[in-house]
Amino acid sequence: MIVRRIELAKEENEKVNSEEQNVVDDSAANDASEAAAEEDPTSSTAAESEATSTETILKDIKKIEDERDELSDKYIRAQAEIVNMRRRNEKEQAALAKYDGQKLAKAVLPALDNLERALSVESNSEHSEQLQKGVKMVQSNLLKALEDNHVSEIDAAGQTFDPNMHQAVQTVPADDDHPADTVVQVLQKGYILKDRVLRPAMVVVAQ
Repeated sequence: MIVRRIELAKEENEKVNSEEQNVVDDSAANDASEAAAEEDPTSSTAAESEATSTETILKDIKKIEDERDELSDKYIRAQAEIVNMRRRNEKEQAALAKYDGQKLAKAVLPALDNLERALSVESNSEHSEQLQKGVKMVQSNLLKALEDNHVSEIDAAGQTFDPNMHQAVQTVPADDDHPADTVVQVLQKGYILKDRVLRPAMVVVAQ
């Protein structure tokens, strides 16, 4: 009987010891987990680092896209400017070709005026008549050269006054033969190169 009690006491003691050991093991496991969480915060840090990295990449992408758009805009503007420069140059070259010789033609006009004045003087001798013939030949050759280079006289006498072609230096009363705004007399001939006026005709206009 006594032996049986001793055996039961031993079993009870072993059971208590086993439960205490389990409690100690669970506590140690919890402490180890908490310690691991405190000593190694890589999980939360890694998440924060990944979020920061993604935000930086997005900002870099936005910056690159803005720079690309700016460069594209500058390129388009530069191309348009080149096209405009080319067109202006072509237009200027065409104008130079069209009105080639304008400066020379304008320089010749005073000489042509002097020849016309010389021919308007009345000749009273054979010598003066011969001289006028020579002047007439020079005038004809000069007019022919101007005509070959597209320079022509502005038609003014009897025409309606045109401020683009005529320069009014005097006015006279209008009559039946010369209605208002009609050119009555040409004091100095005007000339035109193609569609550009080299010199307007100086005229008397009826008012």
